[in-house]
Amino acid sequence: MTDASDRLAADTAMGAVTLLVGDLDAMTRFYRDVVTLEVIGADGDTVTLGRAGHPIVVLEHSPALRHAPRGSAGLFHTAILFESQPALAAAVASVASRAPQTFTGSADHLVSQAFYFTDPEGNGIELYWDRLRTEWSWTHGKIEMSSLFLDPTAFLREHLTEDAATGGTSHEAASVGHVHLSVGDVATARAFYVDALGFDETADYRGSALFVSAGGYHHHMAMNVWNSRGAGPRMPALGLGRVDLALPGADDLGELGERLRHHGIAVRDDGRGLAFDDPWKNAVLATVA
Repeated sequence: MTDASDRLAADTAMGAVTLLVGDLDAMTRFYRDVVTLEVIGADGDTVTLGRAGHPIVVLEHSPALRHAPRGSAGLFHTAILFESQPALAAAVASVASRAPQTFTGSADHLVSQAFYFTDPEGNGIELYWDRLRTEWSWTHGKIEMSSLFLDPTAFLREHLTEDAATGGTSHEAASVGHVHLSVGDVATARAFYVDALGFDETADYRGSALFVSAGGYHHHMAMNVWNSRGAGPRMPALGLGRVDLALPGADDLGELGERLRHHGIAVRDDGRGLAFDDPWKNAVLATVA
């Protein structure tokens, strides 16, 4: 880390996650009626869902594609960040009542409280709420996180207020807090996402998972090999279509482009954003927020 131009701007945030889907109607119903997002745009074979006008998931109908083989690189989960515990509780309660079979776990990560699900086409979803940054702990530049037991029933009992249960939190904004990818190896992920892209490393789980962020967040992205160790570049398949990054200014975007090219990464610049692929052909688009 030699100067600020080597790192992503502190105010960098995640944008929407694009999913390539086989059944657009079913997936739209799931993210709208079960996860409690709103349809904020529909154009032919593309549906955009989000909260308070902020895009979170973009569904692109791709019926010619099939699911990737087990062990492939791609999406581990899209993590949707809620502003309050009651809003998170309302979403969790909705999934629990409408699609309980999709629940895969929950955890208190010290920095956050998180609930995990799988959508009808096998894409992972995390619904979570962050504790205040003043309550996070850092040691030697690395965030302290854990996976402590979090009882979903107790969480709902404590935080599902009558107002939240009747839709009173549906106006609250939510966003993509982070995106977690399945990759082939952590060393290559670090070379791309930290050295070239410019995220800061915030945690490394014994070489099996890497967590990175901008501006001191616990993580904007993570990459693990838990189901995909040794995976090579992806072939076209259902699932992850693209990860979006939102940079604060045009100068930040320009610095990113220069840094990527310096590292030999092919960048497509259409004047509105920079499109590029990670080593596993996970597509990334960086634009100005």
